[in-house]
Amino acid sequence: MTAGVRRIVPLTLGWEELPRSVSIYGAPAGEQLREPVPGLLLECDGGWLLLDTGFNTALIRDPALRRRYHGRPLFQPVLPGPGEPLEEALAEVGIDFTDIHEVAVSHLHNDHAGGLKLFAGRVPMHVQKAELDYGLSGHPEPERHAIYRVDFDDPAIDWRIAAGDTEIAPGVTAVLTAGHTPGHQSFVVDLDESVGGGGFVFAFDAADLTENIESELAIGGMIDVEPEVTVEQIRKLKRIAATRGYPLIPGHDPVAWPALTESLLHSQRT
Repeated sequence: MTAGVRRIVPLTLGWEELPRSVSIYGAPAGEQLREPVPGLLLECDGGWLLLDTGFNTALIRDPALRRRYHGRPLFQPVLPGPGEPLEEALAEVGIDFTDIHEVAVSHLHNDHAGGLKLFAGRVPMHVQKAELDYGLSGHPEPERHAIYRVDFDDPAIDWRIAAGDTEIAPGVTAVLTAGHTPGHQSFVVDLDESVGGGGFVFAFDAADLTENIESELAIGGMIDVEPEVTVEQIRKLKRIAATRGYPLIPGHDPVAWPALTESLLHSQRT
């Protein structure tokens, strides 16, 4: 029997205040949301796998860098504490930083790839080829789409590059859901039978909010595609979730993410 994931630990690595139209295509101007910045720890054979890493804190705390990278008043990052959010979150759940054996990024946006610097030269990092190619393409367009090369252009990074759907660890499958970015990937997580089986489909930014999923609403943030392409990726994830009988979890929902966090942490305490 194939091994699955033994434990899931959701992390909140900050928040971002942004227009609702970033998450819902065509949402009225003037509506703002405060969305959580997600991370996930998955206990797999061999150690912990981290999905997404939050912000690069240097680009927020340094005044000059903040003006360059976070200068738009309607898009503001919010850090949860005075230190590195990932280190603080790990300490809170009692997991040692050195226990993380692999990292995967859903995509290279600044709120997901900013913590990769903490792992450069330490552990392998999983990414889709189309995503890395776009991020390293050498033109200014990625930065205009909040993909900051300073977060991931590091020769010490040990990239593990996929070109489509692939199993990246026992019980963890990366699913290409391009649209939000050229190589965005979502993740199917199969739980081990020893913890009751079942699993989850984590959309990350293929579907920010519950309403993206339930009403099949296009996301507002996309690169070089029409809105309908993002709806097709939501439908793809819904089909996977329905086939497996797993819940589909949106990436930035301010209600669903805290509820999932509390539910999983409560189930692991009892």
